[in-house]
Amino acid sequence: MSQQYPQQPGGDVPPPPGWGVPQQGWGTPPPPPQPPKKSSTGKILGFGCLGVVALVIVIGVIAAVAGGGGKGDDGKADAGKSGVPSAASSSRPGGSEPAGKPAAVEITAKKASFTKSVLADGDAYTSVSVTIRNNSGKKVSVNPLYFTVTDTNGTKHTDELGVDDKQIDTVDLSPGENISGTVTGKGTFTPKYVTFTEDLFGDPVRVDVK
Repeated sequence: MSQQYPQQPGGDVPPPPGWGVPQQGWGTPPPPPQPPKKSSTGKILGFGCLGVVALVIVIGVIAAVAGGGGKGDDGKADAGKSGVPSAASSSRPGGSEPAGKPAAVEITAKKASFTKSVLADGDAYTSVSVTIRNNSGKKVSVNPLYFTVTDTNGTKHTDELGVDDKQIDTVDLSPGENISGTVTGKGTFTPKYVTFTEDLFGDPVRVDVK
């Protein structure tokens, strides 16, 4: 005996179970179509471009830093090379200069006996014999007033003009010339060093009394 299936509207007969894909009920709308899958090719290309740009920027920064550092080092090196050493002071004892370079004004001083002149007021004077030599390339002015004598107590004595017959003369020394004479201070004391200051405003030259 054959199985009877109910008739559907329109006279269609549904297939028996197990045959094909079950049909949706009549009146049920079909499911919406699935959206197409997005391709990842665009994302890959986007990230690739960003990577190239970032790499270019990093290379540029490294090059700029390297270039700036080299310039700064060169600047420091040039600054170190451009430094000019200061000239040696001529006021050191004896007017001494670095080895191999003679002093512009060379002075020697030693104790001397006081030789009384007609201008001296008694015998209470102390004299020092000095020799001054011009080692520079220009003239050097010499005057008894340019000399002072400092004693062992630190007291400075100016020259007493005309009281010693052997007083050093007032002259201009040409390069290579020298002159000797006495510098005399008032009172009896032990001389320690003599200081010469040309024109009273030049660089002082000091020498110990021997």
